[in-house]
Amino acid sequence: KLTESSSVLKDSLYIINRNPRNLERLRVARKTDGYHLEKPTRSFWHRLDLTTSNKYVTARLIHFQNGTIVECSTMEWALKRHLYKGNDYTAYTNLARVFATRCMEVGLTEMRCDLKPVQGGKVGSFLKIVEESGIKLNEPERLRPNYSWDMHRHPKPWEVTE
Repeated sequence: KLTESSSVLKDSLYIINRNPRNLERLRVARKTDGYHLEKPTRSFWHRLDLTTSNKYVTARLIHFQNGTIVECSTMEWALKRHLYKGNDYTAYTNLARVFATRCMEVGLTEMRCDLKPVQGGKVGSFLKIVEESGIKLNEPERLRPNYSWDMHRHPKPWEVTE
C-alpha cells in the first residue's frame, strides 16, 4: 500500500487508491439504480434531504452507501440563538447559507435534489441560496464505457482536446 507520495517509484506497476470518493469525482463510479418503479429513485451519489417539523428544519447531504455526510439543523444552538422561530423564512435562508458553507468545506459541490420549489416559498428560497453559494443541485451523468459497436463515443472529461 502507498503510505506517502514520495514512496511512489517510476517503475511501479500499480497504486492503491486510498480516496474512496475519487471515482465519484471522475464520474466513473457505479450508481445504484434500485427498481425503476421506485419513487424517489436511488440513482445518486449524493442527495440533498430537507426535513421539516413543527419547530425545526434539518438539511442533510446523504451518500448512497455511507449515509449522512453533512447535517445542519435549526436545532443547533449556534443557529437557534440567532433565529426568532425555527421554521420560518429567515430560518430557511440562514440554514441554506450554513449548509452550503459546510458542503463547500467538505468539498462536495454537486448533489441530487428531488425537492420541488414553490414560487415564493421557503423551500424555493432555500434552494436558491444554496445554488447562489456555489452548489450545483444536479449530479453529472455517469460515464459509461465506450464499446466498439457504439455509434457515438463520448469524450472523457479528463482528456485535453485543444
